[in-house]
Amino acid sequence: MLQGVLIAESLRVGAQLTGIPLQITKLSRVEMTDPGDHQPRHWTLLEFSAEESAAQRLADQLSSCLASSGGWYADFHTADDTFVIFANKVFRYPRGQAEGRSEAQQYGRSVGVPEPQLDWQV
Repeated sequence: MLQGVLIAESLRVGAQLTGIPLQITKLSRVEMTDPGDHQPRHWTLLEFSAEESAAQRLADQLSSCLASSGGWYADFHTADDTFVIFANKVFRYPRGQAEGRSEAQQYGRSVGVPEPQLDWQV
């Protein structure tokens, strides 16, 4: 199973994620102490799981669903790989690989993700 987190507010208006069964494992509402410039103070976190066989399709669909402004991304991991998804950009690298993580973080900075938010797991 793959596991990840999606911030509902990161989705662009009109976006639809279809054809990939997701199991919501936790739904929570949090207050951010230091949101990005164009991010709301309150976030809705959707922790989810899905079949690993859907990983690349899920990443591709998420990349077309995320807002291109506001410094948003989604992330999930399989047993072997980490996926970090931005609007129209997907990073996939072996879990724990510093080079892949660094490349995704650099891209995140370039699209306005605040430094404290570049903290995805693994």
